[in-house]
Amino acid sequence: MASDGAFHNLLLLAVLLCLALTSSVGGEASRRFWIENDTFMKDGAPFQIVGGDVHYFRIVPEYWKDRLLRAKALGLNTIQTYVPWNLHEPQPQSWKFNGFADLESYLRLAQKLGMLVMLRVGPYICGEWDLGGFPPWLLTIEPALKLRSSDSTYLSLVGRWWGVLLPKVAPLLYRNGGPVIMVQIENEFGSFGDDKNYLHYLVQLARRYLGDDIVLYTTDGGAMGNLKNGSISQDDVFAAVDFETGSNPWPIFRLQKKYNLPGKSAPLTSEFYTGWLTHWGESMATTDATSTAKALKTILCRNGSAVLYMAHGGTNFGFYSGANTGQDEYDYKPDLTSYDYDAPIKEHGDVHNLKYKALRSVIHECIGTPLHPLPSDIEKANYGLVKLQKVASLFDIIDNISDPLKGVVSEHPLYMEQIGQMFGFLLYISEYQGKLPSSILSIPKVHDRAQVFLSCSTDSVRNPRYAGAIERWSSKTLEIPNLGCPANTSLYILVENMGRINYGPYIFDRKGILSPIQIDGVTLCHWKMYPLTFNSLDNLPKIQLVTQMPDVRASKVSIIHGHSEKKFQESSFYLNEPEFYEGHFHIDSESEIKDTFISFRGWNKGVVFVNNFNIGRFWPARGPQCALYVPGPILRPGDNVIVIFELHGPNPELTVNLVTDPDFTCGPKQ
Repeated sequence: MASDGAFHNLLLLAVLLCLALTSSVGGEASRRFWIENDTFMKDGAPFQIVGGDVHYFRIVPEYWKDRLLRAKALGLNTIQTYVPWNLHEPQPQSWKFNGFADLESYLRLAQKLGMLVMLRVGPYICGEWDLGGFPPWLLTIEPALKLRSSDSTYLSLVGRWWGVLLPKVAPLLYRNGGPVIMVQIENEFGSFGDDKNYLHYLVQLARRYLGDDIVLYTTDGGAMGNLKNGSISQDDVFAAVDFETGSNPWPIFRLQKKYNLPGKSAPLTSEFYTGWLTHWGESMATTDATSTAKALKTILCRNGSAVLYMAHGGTNFGFYSGANTGQDEYDYKPDLTSYDYDAPIKEHGDVHNLKYKALRSVIHECIGTPLHPLPSDIEKANYGLVKLQKVASLFDIIDNISDPLKGVVSEHPLYMEQIGQMFGFLLYISEYQGKLPSSILSIPKVHDRAQVFLSCSTDSVRNPRYAGAIERWSSKTLEIPNLGCPANTSLYILVENMGRINYGPYIFDRKGILSPIQIDGVTLCHWKMYPLTFNSLDNLPKIQLVTQMPDVRASKVSIIHGHSEKKFQESSFYLNEPEFYEGHFHIDSESEIKDTFISFRGWNKGVVFVNNFNIGRFWPARGPQCALYVPGPILRPGDNVIVIFELHGPNPELTVNLVTDPDFTCGPKQ
């Protein structure tokens, strides 16, 4: 009997273990997200998406957790983010998934903090990001690709990219225990074209790696033409909408139903605009907190779903900010370094503002999300004035900062991408005979901004004379003086890539000089091209500007040409000369490291590095952004180094101010 009892106990234990395993498997199997009866369903219950875009690539990784917690405290249950192809494949088949590009860690962190994820995998994302997220090496392929189309070469490259990306996403899908509930196909394609075969291909590719259960979605503007071109309901892909904040959402949600399968049209605006983007030369875009909250309430309190674009904008560090156009490709409008977007969570993380509080209150009222105490704002430091010194002229050190392996000689000017220069600057050099009192330089197609310099070819002086600028958005010709050279005149053209177009019909946006260059109607040949190699966020650790320049000092000079001596005043000779400046500031201890802003009031235009990290472009002469955000994690105890590449002339006092204010109030429009 004792043995029988033991047997029965073992049998009972086995049954209990089996039930436990069955329950566990069943519990895992119950993890499901789908759409039914025009309602989002999660684990068998209706679910309302209250989301917000928070882009991992616009935030230093050390602050990912902080920004996500601030989004959660706002009342959000879902994070939406793009995946920029150019960040993850900067060169063909050179994959990056670490640092800023550590997508998997970001998604796992969101889940750890109790957030779901809507993932916008592109391959095109727009997002005011360079080339809409496409890697610029796509622009070098011949014959030229037709981006966002059924072009077979383009599709093969998309297939290769998603073949790397989507297997990383699959384990993080909601049904597999991860946070990803929805995956977006392309982005606002209905505003661009109507190539359904392209969209069908993307759907098939996504399902190959992610399975048939994943909710795929498109996002298009809430108008009939956009939805007709961009939706693919026949592939069981959910069509979400976006629209202006002041629009009445419910007629648009009713229109949305026409482009979804029956019962599959949960009302969702996947871009509810909390603010708007700003270009250089414009006043800072702002939206009213009260009206924004009121518009959100009309959606959420009627059981609609919304994703705030942006919940937190962040920063376009490095050279990754994009650009837009107006009526044609010459009506070029580059984006600011700041992507604050007037979002409720500010660029630097602050939440003690009217918009955050108003949106948080509406979410609480409509959804019942508990009102937790507001997070404390991150401390900022005023480190004060930093004195800089000129380290070198660009022309003094061109051999040091231009990769000799990338330097090119060609009969005709080449575009940047053609010689492997994906971001930043390219210097073009040629010669001509200056016979007239002055000449007309013509560059019909320059992307985006060219500074022109002259010197006599026999001159030993390295510093050419500034002759003016030719800009993509203005005049394409420039009157240049005759220096009276005994032989040829050397022509130097420094071209700045200010960000590739990210939206509209002109996204195939190669950079550099894209046309013949003429002097008085005669085409110039025999060009040397020197790329400046501080060219992208990913390559910044390799740059050693400080160690390359300490022994170089430019001097005031008199230049003698032929029979006349021309003494250029310092104000005219140096004002528009690209130069490097270096400054240092000390932080006593780890505890004193805090966020700060570098104010560039009194400076003109350029790029700044802090501890070899590219903070971004500054242009206070144009505005409206005067100060660039410096996150605390890039600072360090002890000596901190600022290197500025100024294109036109420094603040006369040779100082920058490290302040606590983001300062969006400079430029001629203010």
